[in-house]
Amino acid sequence: MSLLEVDKISMRFGGHVALDAVTLHADPGLVTALIGPNGAGKTTLFNVICGLLSPSSGDVYLDNKSLTKLKPYKRARLGLARTFQRLELWSLLTVRENVQVAAELRAGFGSDGVDPRSEIESIVERVGLSDMIDHRVDELPTGQARLVEIARALATKPRLLLLDEPASGLDDQESEGLGHLLRELAADGLAVLIVEHDVQLVMDVSDHIFVLDFGRVIANGDPASIRTDPAVLAAYLGSSLEQPS
Repeated sequence: MSLLEVDKISMRFGGHVALDAVTLHADPGLVTALIGPNGAGKTTLFNVICGLLSPSSGDVYLDNKSLTKLKPYKRARLGLARTFQRLELWSLLTVRENVQVAAELRAGFGSDGVDPRSEIESIVERVGLSDMIDHRVDELPTGQARLVEIARALATKPRLLLLDEPASGLDDQESEGLGHLLRELAADGLAVLIVEHDVQLVMDVSDHIFVLDFGRVIANGDPASIRTDPAVLAAYLGSSLEQPS
């Protein structure tokens, strides 16, 4: 069984079916991507996995343990962390302070005995923000603020990292650096699940891709198979996967 198992998750809002029996998985050491047109249900699925939404049916498992009835903070304690499509940072705090808050929260429910302050600089360095560590977050451009969110998530020492459009607002050089970071995190044994509209980045870094359209998984496989899948091309209105949807 994979570290993350999403088993036939459905989500209804009144008469609208946002997710229809969605099944997917994510494994340690791999970058797994979830792509699809706007409104396909990608962020809704992330919210179900994290506990911000309760599904109409189906189940979510982390390391063979059902998460479906657990509050978000309990899921975090089991090793789940995420970033958001819309930035969720403490904008009046510095980069260092944002990461420190997460590290100290982790120390509160962890048992490794490591001083959380000892790891902050290495985490910030890893995401490429050492030069900005004592800058307030509201002074940063959107691309760098997204990297702060990733650093804060890493400070909780997750086993599963969910990233919702992490490349949004990044320039080409920053996006390339993000790709390297994602591969490094996976190589360290982290399970990484991303929602991303930069399809070239997805194709470059992903080991496995799930494609969502109108709340259903219409295809899954490696990047080479997804790039030429007729159902995926149709979901993108026949356009090339080289362009974001």
